[in-house]
Amino acid sequence: MTEVSSLTGRLLVATPALADPNFDRAVVLLLDHDEEGSLGVVLNRPTPVDVGDILEGWADLAGEPGVVFQGGPVSLDSALGVAVIPGDDERETPLGWRRVHGAIGLVDLEAPPELLAAALGSLRIFAGYSGWGPGQLEDELTDGAWYVVESEPGDVSATRPEGLWRAVLRRQRGELAMVATYPDDPSLN
Repeated sequence: MTEVSSLTGRLLVATPALADPNFDRAVVLLLDHDEEGSLGVVLNRPTPVDVGDILEGWADLAGEPGVVFQGGPVSLDSALGVAVIPGDDERETPLGWRRVHGAIGLVDLEAPPELLAAALGSLRIFAGYSGWGPGQLEDELTDGAWYVVESEPGDVSATRPEGLWRAVLRRQRGELAMVATYPDDPSLN
């Protein structure tokens, strides 16, 4: 088996060729990626459900829009909290938060919200997640389904998530930035 180079903390940006409707123009933050598989959350799929409707204590800490996001098609009845903790001090990790990459980490939603309130820069709640078994994501990458790009802490808390696909592509260099202008429906050209 070939060694897998970790993509944890990076973004998967759906190519226009990706046919799976679950990931049409999706921007996925990879929270874990190794030889056992991959797990991430779709950053640009807000739902109409307010965070307070399912996790009342976390509602005041969630960034705008204060809704739950659909993290992917797997385990839609579970919730994940992803938060950015500002600052570069790798040694200080607040209780109830586990660093994933840089300033981005997972929140223990079972912990009291007050425990993290002072430390959080932004918080987003996801219903479900995106998952790939061993080698599955690598096969999709080989097939050209995803662009892999660096994440920025602001991607987690984009106030206009519907524009994130274009914004992430637009900030890339070269030909990849041109993909941001790809029409929603090329047949209308």
